Amino acid sequence: MTLDKKASTPLYQFRLLVFLSIATFFEGYDFIALVQVLPKLVETMAIDQADTGIMVGVINVGSILSFFIIYLADRFGRKPLLAFTIAGYTIASFLTGLAGSPWAFAAIQLLARIFLLGEVAIAMIYAAEEFPANRRGRVIGVLQVSATLGTIFCAGLTPVMLNTELGWRGIYFVGTIPLILAAYARRNLKETERFLQKDTVQQSRQNFLQLIRGPYRKRVFLVASIWAMTYMCAQSLITFWNLHAIHSLGMTYEAVSKAIMMAALISTPLLFGIGRLLELGRRKASILVYSLLILGTLGCYNFTDVNFLTISLIISFFAISGVVPILNAYTVELFPTEMRANAFAWSNSLLGRLGYVLSPLLVGWAALHVGYGVAVSVSAIFPLIGLIIILKKLPETAGIPLETTSKLRLGEEDPVSI
Repeated sequence: MTLDKKASTPLYQFRLLVFLSIATFFEGYDFIALVQVLPKLVETMAIDQADTGIMVGVINVGSILSFFIIYLADRFGRKPLLAFTIAGYTIASFLTGLAGSPWAFAAIQLLARIFLLGEVAIAMIYAAEEFPANRRGRVIGVLQVSATLGTIFCAGLTPVMLNTELGWRGIYFVGTIPLILAAYARRNLKETERFLQKDTVQQSRQNFLQLIRGPYRKRVFLVASIWAMTYMCAQSLITFWNLHAIHSLGMTYEAVSKAIMMAALISTPLLFGIGRLLELGRRKASILVYSLLILGTLGCYNFTDVNFLTISLIISFFAISGVVPILNAYTVELFPTEMRANAFAWSNSLLGRLGYVLSPLLVGWAALHVGYGVAVSVSAIFPLIGLIIILKKLPETAGIPLETTSKLRLGEEDPVSI
């Protein structure tokens, strides 16, 4: 009997979904907070352009360093690591509001990013291990919607907080309140049944290099390559659109802000369908969402009409948020329980994030020679490569128990060998 047939009670699953949604909510909240407070930091702390770039780069390193926290979830368990990351992010968020210099801000935010991405990764692992196969994709989709809602909430809160005495610091103080509640609520959180299996606990006490030296090595690098190809486009698509719209198209700051807000608001309800789309098939979802990511990218950087640009932004916002649950699902499904967190750490946080870090560097360099329109448009080739890899190499995992998904054929791979 698979553990899907011995699932926890519906009431506990509902409470768990709410709990995990709070955790992922702050992924979107924290990322957009940095984008919005950066102009105020530059103004109040007299930061020049060169130091601003270095500061943001330092903070982004935290996305890679989260590898070391996620990996530990296979050794010590999902519950203690999730509690640790929530507490760590709460403290780091509060300390961010007390930062007195740009480098103190960057150092604390680097720590916050480590804890936050560790928290989100473990939340996805919880979703995969605690919910039955026929609901797994839907739950992962809900968690992504929660992150998007965090983005919208912070976008609306920031103008209000900036007009108070606390200013930008208040954004980080407010961000700690729900996480304190979540830290309190963790007393009712259970360790996942899959991790508690005796053989799983024993096997999970492995060296972190063992995964990439063993039979799942090819699988790790394959999934990581898809993450990297996706980040190579998605990371720069929205990041540089403001500059492209203002400097290349002559749009005003007000028009750009209006277009972005409209795109975010319209695309968010559409994201509620991602979970259902995942249940119809990971590969089908990939074809639709990756195609939209490519079209959205080309539209955002080649159209000049405001209406077409806004439509392209809506498509892009939906696609960028939509590819994440698809890849999250594959990443947690294609590896056995005893190495699931380790695989997520290697595939996404370490190797996959290389695309996240390299993308703005390469696009920024290319834009100096050919402009943002051409530079970002060319990056649309990367999600196309990612989609080809998915369709050629990755199996369909929708509705299949986790005990089976890690044994599915991978392209021409022999399942007996793993």
